[in-house]
Amino acid sequence: MRILVMNPNTTASMTASIRATATAAAAPGTEIVATEPLWGPVSIEGHFEGYLSAAAVLDRLATLDTPFDALVMAGFGEPGREGAQELLDVPVLDITESAAQMAMMLGHAYGVVTTLDRAVPQIQDRLLTAGLLQRCAGVRGTGLGVLELEEDPERTVEVIIETARAVVRAGAEVICLGCGGMAGLDEKVAAELGVPVVDGVAAAVKFAEAVVGLGLATSSSRSFAPPRPKAIRSWPLSTHLDLGRAQGSPRHTDFSAQTSDI
Repeated sequence: MRILVMNPNTTASMTASIRATATAAAAPGTEIVATEPLWGPVSIEGHFEGYLSAAAVLDRLATLDTPFDALVMAGFGEPGREGAQELLDVPVLDITESAAQMAMMLGHAYGVVTTLDRAVPQIQDRLLTAGLLQRCAGVRGTGLGVLELEEDPERTVEVIIETARAVVRAGAEVICLGCGGMAGLDEKVAAELGVPVVDGVAAAVKFAEAVVGLGLATSSSRSFAPPRPKAIRSWPLSTHLDLGRAQGSPRHTDFSAQTSDI
């Protein structure tokens, strides 16, 4: 089984840490392939960058010629997953819903610790849309930017723990790490908190293994039916930036033949 893990930003060092966490969580025989978009923001902190990233991720998926059995999208609370579900004929898991779903198996209420406070409404909206907000005791930001997470790992863990304690006092029995850049920090945080801490990357990998192992995939009967063939100007964008070469959609819809130059 091969699982593609997509870092939604273009910071290669973050892709490497996400890859390491996914590989550590994967079962023997599961191959992890991690990558990032060919263009887009170096970090995602808000709706503007989130939607840019979603387009870049879909562009990358449309031009990627590496076969895979499932996709894990490693952005927390960010858009684009539904588009990937339409585009691909393999299961698509994202770390937001995977973390929350696993947390709800471990306690009555869960909480999320994320980066900047501005990310909180975005995550809450994502959980609400997924039907997972009702059992969320709170979403709190650490005040750390995404790229700051890598600057001082010890301080990052300390700030996450401090923020998580407040979420536990608010009623959370399980904590979810609310950023792909926090991948691999769950054990250190859990050791101090005394409650389960869920790493969304690891959770999504395990769910992906289960879905593929059961021979299941996203339903294409209605909501996530393949995109209707139509002309889309200058897409995939990477082909026009000389960053990649169109291979056609992984769902066997030949968009490359339908695009038009501006």
